[in-house]
Amino acid sequence: MHRDDASDPPLLVCQVGSTKLTYLARAIEDLHEELVRRGDWVALGAADEQKDAAPDTVEAWGRSADNPVGGWYGQRKGYLGRFGMYLPPLLEALGLVELEHNARNNRVRAVPPR
Repeated sequence: MHRDDASDPPLLVCQVGSTKLTYLARAIEDLHEELVRRGDWVALGAADEQKDAAPDTVEAWGRSADNPVGGWYGQRKGYLGRFGMYLPPLLEALGLVELEHNARNNRVRAVPPR
């Protein structure tokens, strides 16, 4: 995954084999703020664009009309989903969240302030 600041708006580009997914780059800050606001563990709930997201999950928030962009962070039609799969590991690598690494049903939460 890398950031493409030359795009307008800036994008996160996630290459998975031959598949390229793109998300609004502001998702990093927006998702972190949402996790701080919630203050507890949140299920990831990753799902493809064609499937409904489980309620009260990172995936549901990433496509909700109530999030800061008013809908999908995903930008490539047919590949708008999987927000709950690809964004939390990036936030973990940036030191912004704790992420469970179980076989399934993983959760994420904002790193407590120091």
